[in-house]
Amino acid sequence: MKIYNTLTRRKETLKTITEGEVKIYACGPTVYNFIHIGNARPLCVFDTMRRYMEYRGLKVNFVQNFTDIDDKIIRRANEEGTDYKTVSEKYIEEFWKDAKGMNIREATVHPKATENIDEIISIIETLVEKGFAYPVENGDVYFSPKKFNEYGKLSHQPLEDLEAGARINIGELKKEPMDFALWKGAKEGEPYWESPWGKGRPGWHIECSAMVRRYLGETIDIHCGGQDLIFPHHENEIAQSECCNGVPFANYWMHNGYINVDNVKMSKSLGNFFTVREVAEKYGYEPIRYLMISSQYRSPINYSIDIIEQCKASLVRLYNCRDSLDFAAANAVDALPENAQEIKDTLNSRREQFIKAMDDDLNTADAISSVFELVRDINTSVITDKPSAELVRFATELFDELTGVLGLVYNRKTESLDSEIEALIEARQEARKNKNWSEADRIRDELKAQGIVLEDTPQGVKWHRA
Repeated sequence: MKIYNTLTRRKETLKTITEGEVKIYACGPTVYNFIHIGNARPLCVFDTMRRYMEYRGLKVNFVQNFTDIDDKIIRRANEEGTDYKTVSEKYIEEFWKDAKGMNIREATVHPKATENIDEIISIIETLVEKGFAYPVENGDVYFSPKKFNEYGKLSHQPLEDLEAGARINIGELKKEPMDFALWKGAKEGEPYWESPWGKGRPGWHIECSAMVRRYLGETIDIHCGGQDLIFPHHENEIAQSECCNGVPFANYWMHNGYINVDNVKMSKSLGNFFTVREVAEKYGYEPIRYLMISSQYRSPINYSIDIIEQCKASLVRLYNCRDSLDFAAANAVDALPENAQEIKDTLNSRREQFIKAMDDDLNTADAISSVFELVRDINTSVITDKPSAELVRFATELFDELTGVLGLVYNRKTESLDSEIEALIEARQEARKNKNWSEADRIRDELKAQGIVLEDTPQGVKWHRA
């Protein structure tokens, strides 16, 4: 498998630290509000990557954190007249509703910043001892990027260019504009933890360095997240971790592209900002997942009503194919067609096509195309007047295999009809057999009025709810 490495700016063959295993850290949400569709993209993309790696036989240790203490969380707690823990736990619970709606699997570990204070303090102590960080009189502790010669290697910008936009805010006692907080001295009324520098709480960047080291080790295989995290968050993670541990932090860095809304970058200030919950209430969760993986992950994607409707239509094609396979299985015969092996070879070629796409830097767009080519093959070669039980079973297993890797077609529901409805369908079939078309049409209209839509196929009559 080849991965585009943000650190080196080229595709590289994935070579894991331990053969047969891969250690992945994905930056999770700051839990002060519902997640937005921008958050949904890394969730869906890297969930798909994890699924694919497991599909290919790798043991995946996947860690994704919750930032549960932060200025935004404290501000929200003050607005709601409650405490940071109540706010963070509330939105972690809301996160899981949305994540499970999009078929996101739980990580191996979901650590919280507040559960790792001791590890955070230990790293900061080491950085102070080594001279990379310094405490100031108000209890803050700052890291000095100028003391790390490789600062800027992820964002590929020299320190001088990065310094141009930096400044020292009122109340900050740092020495240089680029210095960033590892520890923040507690202000009145804020939550705090005891530390060698007094009461305070961790800065944003340090929590990820601490959780990576605790749960995955000093060097990991892959660190991933949104493109917006490259600088300063991931750049700062590299600096503090490598200065503390003295070894490379992550061998591969993966970043997904931005989301635009109606071809304009999503922004609260522009009023084009949507939560996953808002979109799901109108269109469902699965079209969101489909949209997020419908393009190669490094490319920007556009959200609009037309596009989400197209995603729904594409999913309908997939669900129709899967339902047709079930229907064919119920009406299948034991006999194999003469070209059975040729059909199997064609279907198997779609698996090879799928793997080739996913091996090429997780190209989910081409992988989805291979699934739709599989659908076409199934519709033309497997769903026949007299479907072969063996071919239907073969096609069904392959369809479930590939859609399962993508995390799609997960809302299938099997329904049964009550005896009265079944009797009407049988009566209509009898009327058609006797060429009593007016009676057949009358029964069809009666069923439609009850929300049952019939479809006459060469394999027999199919039904679905309107």
